[in-house]
Amino acid sequence: MTDMEQNRTQNPEETVASSRRTTKRGGGDPAGRGRTTIADGVVEKIAGMAARDVVGVYAMGSGISRTFGAVKERVPGTSKSVTRGVKAEVGEVQTALDLEIVVDYGVSIADVARAVRENVVAAVERMTGLEVVEVNIAVSDVKLPEEEEEEPEQPRIQ
Repeated sequence: MTDMEQNRTQNPEETVASSRRTTKRGGGDPAGRGRTTIADGVVEKIAGMAARDVVGVYAMGSGISRTFGAVKERVPGTSKSVTRGVKAEVGEVQTALDLEIVVDYGVSIADVARAVRENVVAAVERMTGLEVVEVNIAVSDVKLPEEEEEEPEQPRIQ
């Protein structure tokens, strides 16, 4: 009998324990077991938050959608829509985004659009692992500086 055979016969519990350690179940990388899907709304929320973080972006969405959103926000129990002005198409490994923004008066629209694009791509790719193939930006309005309110007119009849 060799030394190895003697160890196996003398200590069978150790042999069973070592065979358990070497047995792999399921085989392969755990990350490859199953599939992850990401809803369009998830990508829209991430993109909306990232776009709003850029200096020079006053709001998201067109005038009509902002008006309806403002009315909706006044209803108790509702919250501000992060996805307003954002549309995403999500595939298995890629996504494309359309954003509609309102910029502050006086900022460079080209610079704001570039910063929005960079911020949105970085956030979506980091958080979802999806490749962002395009970010289309439509500037629908410019927020003008607040005009000073005029003195209210005195009523004619007192």
